[in-house]
Amino acid sequence: MSRDTGTAMSPHASLILGTAGHIDHGKTSLVRALTGVDTDLLAEEKERGITIELGFAPYSPTEGWSFGIVDVPGHEGFVRTMVAGATGMDIVLLVVAADESVMPQTREHLAIAGLLGIAGMVVAITKADLVDEEWLELVTEDVEDLLRDTPYGGAEIVPVSVKDARSLEKLSAALVRCGSGASRRATEDLFRLPVDRVFAVGGAGTVVTGTLWSGALSRGDTVRILPRGDEARVRAVQVHGSAVDDARAGQRTALALTGTAVRRGMISRGDVLVTHPAWSPSMMLTVELTALHDSGWRLEGGQRVRVHLGTVEVMARVALFGIDEIVPGEPAFAQLRLEGPVVARRGDRCVIRSYSPITTIAGGVVVEPVPPKRKRVSTAEADALEALSQGGLAAVRGAATLASWNGLDLDKVGVLAGWEEDSAALLEALDGRLSHIAGSLFDPALVARGEARLLAAVERHHRDHSLEAGAPLDVLRTSLPARSHPRLADGIAARLAEAGRLVVEGKVARMPRFAPALSPEEEVIERRIMEVLSGAGLQGPATSELAAEIAGDSHRVEAVLAFLAANERIRLVGDAFWVRSDMLDRAAARIVERFAGQSGLGPADFREVVPVTRKHLIPLLSYLDGIGITERTDQGRRVAESHP
Repeated sequence: MSRDTGTAMSPHASLILGTAGHIDHGKTSLVRALTGVDTDLLAEEKERGITIELGFAPYSPTEGWSFGIVDVPGHEGFVRTMVAGATGMDIVLLVVAADESVMPQTREHLAIAGLLGIAGMVVAITKADLVDEEWLELVTEDVEDLLRDTPYGGAEIVPVSVKDARSLEKLSAALVRCGSGASRRATEDLFRLPVDRVFAVGGAGTVVTGTLWSGALSRGDTVRILPRGDEARVRAVQVHGSAVDDARAGQRTALALTGTAVRRGMISRGDVLVTHPAWSPSMMLTVELTALHDSGWRLEGGQRVRVHLGTVEVMARVALFGIDEIVPGEPAFAQLRLEGPVVARRGDRCVIRSYSPITTIAGGVVVEPVPPKRKRVSTAEADALEALSQGGLAAVRGAATLASWNGLDLDKVGVLAGWEEDSAALLEALDGRLSHIAGSLFDPALVARGEARLLAAVERHHRDHSLEAGAPLDVLRTSLPARSHPRLADGIAARLAEAGRLVVEGKVARMPRFAPALSPEEEVIERRIMEVLSGAGLQGPATSELAAEIAGDSHRVEAVLAFLAANERIRLVGDAFWVRSDMLDRAAARIVERFAGQSGLGPADFREVVPVTRKHLIPLLSYLDGIGITERTDQGRRVAESHP
């Protein structure tokens, strides 16, 4: 299926080894000598004698070790392709020809390797058989000078000739030593595969290849193709030409895909295959940028640049925070306002190249993969971005701080904070340093402010509505900022209730020692209400009639009525008339005493015991039905044997 050839990688050590170096310095010949695979497959490549597209080969220098070699172009016109291949490398093999020494693309490829954070490097001085020992020593010194002030100052330098088996063995040993220090990728992490090639294969259909950056994938899985979001099914999986059931992080992988979007050709280099819903494309990235010392360029606010991330290149404008330019050697946070969507996670590396003429000028580390638009950052935001740049638990805390009232969704922490383990492991590692509410993580200081807001809202409601049993939960929800997580208020209320600082009963919350009480003014209204109802008997007034007779504030009268009803001193009959509870109880007792167990009774029968107008009798009988004193049947009403 795949154009990658060879056998599947060993599970013991599966690393990506990439070449780098100037054109014609012998990268492809060296790969062929090490692996027996010619990575130049295009006719144009063979005709011109240069590598144009990425080439791939398996490499097993010793038992238990398996490398996937990515052979990149050395020509300056194909640096874009080189960057696409370099992203995902674990170690890099920098190739310098003995007869030419260090050249322009040697320097640029070295800079790109450093900007991408590739940890390990071995230098092969090729064509060593074409020069004498003295010249070879001079070239070695040139390479040492080149590496001295870079992350690769201690890299092994191995003179080699494709015609000398012993020199190739020495190079293999150096690569294994370098690889032993490379960090292993987490297969339990979220699956992501940036696509670097798409082609058709007879009998297999559309095939995509790429370096599996993280996670694992199995035959039959469904993937999303970002940034478009179309889905495809994995028909087959290969690792270096061998069919396998699944592929894991760190392996060169080929996938045969099927689906509507695939059949319509809507997949290309730069797309990203994912499975988890947390991944999403973004038109903006917050990054920590570092400008190169010797590029000859300044990195200024508003500058148009080329951003290389994964296997995609996209144009962008640089937005700086409170500075005019980024000084080489002084990293600074900035936003890249992109002209096309990219898929990133915290910790991803990107390369920044100038718009025109094209050269590498800076590198960046993604700190916010899906950020809000920022024109400036506060001190607290700058501290959170700094925490994000550190990775690990610090990054999780930084992301939670920046998420503010909306919270850091646990399901998205792998993308937004770069966390590679599951949620349970994260919560255990945090050990309470972040607040876990409604499936999201919040800064404890922010939660404390939320608690204060909720308690203040409840106190305020008690003060303004002293006769109500408590504050409706909707009041608590509106006490938080509008951008808050929709379940944050309820979660904070539950925490307060668990701590005994709040009482939540149904849809109402109150302070623990709060009890509704009448003010002196309301006590006057209470007495007048009870006087009016005492005089009205079972023919009580409606709310509006009471308010008119008392001549008080209608809202306050209604509040006192609700208070008296909540305390069972009065009852609303038929949703219209207010009657004293003791009068209703006595009327019910009289009816049971007079008609106990009788049935087939009509309204006129009841008026003998409770002489009220028909306007009040029908609501009264409905009330008695509701409390079980009477029961309405087709033959009339039946009265209970005894008072319930």
